[in-house]
Amino acid sequence: MLKTIREVLRTGNATVQYPFAPVKRPEYARGKPDHDSEKCLACSACAVACPPNSIQTVVDITAGKTTWSINYGRCIYCGRCQEVCPTGAIKLSPEFELAVMNKSDLEETCVYSLASCSECGEFFAPAKAVDYAARILSRSRGDDEHMRRAIELISVCMNCKQKHDAYRYWEKSKQAGELLC
Repeated sequence: MLKTIREVLRTGNATVQYPFAPVKRPEYARGKPDHDSEKCLACSACAVACPPNSIQTVVDITAGKTTWSINYGRCIYCGRCQEVCPTGAIKLSPEFELAVMNKSDLEETCVYSLASCSECGEFFAPAKAVDYAARILSRSRGDDEHMRRAIELISVCMNCKQKHDAYRYWEKSKQAGELLC
């Protein structure tokens, strides 16, 4: 016993006095995700990729809004949200201490508006995502007619796109004399 006490006194304190002293963290350590609502497109890629479903999106078509939310209490800091985000709107921060007195303090929510169809007026996709897709298409090179058509249809809902496609097929079939009735 005396030998053990002597060894302890010689060695000193072998542990960190956490939380009273700062803990040294490795550079690659992952913490809570930080969300930048300005960069976010509300595309829901992070919500689809999130294994514990801590990130969720709820679309309200009648109000024309989509609600993005994250519950840090459910987050496992895996980094999948950061990997799939097309704009870098979500990044893992070094912050890992999330002790709170109220459970609702672990939630963050953002509301985004939906774009309305230029044909029928129905809400169909987040406005920021439609704008982002239009900017990407306008920068790309390709067949001018196909690019013009793609940019023209970017602000059209799926039902109206199907009507456009059906009408184009009917026109091409009529020109070729292959109309089946």
